[in-house]
Amino acid sequence: MTDDFYDIINRYFYTGNSERIYASIIDDIEKAVIAKALERSGGNQVAASKILGLHRNTLSNKIKKLNIDVERYRS
Repeated sequence: MTDDFYDIINRYFYTGNSERIYASIIDDIEKAVIAKALERSGGNQVAASKILGLHRNTLSNKIKKLNIDVERYRS
């Protein structure tokens, strides 16, 4: 891993809720990855789910859980 990656991870240890570090990191990374897939697919959830290798319903549930605005990515 790069030093930049460790710097990002370190920020979670020195700011925020120290009892949810793992969950916070995973949620933020998952949100970024889903957002990128939605961006590449023009907001098409079926196409984004194929990019990510997730079932469409799984992606839909994650989008709801992470409060991702799919309309923002529609082209």
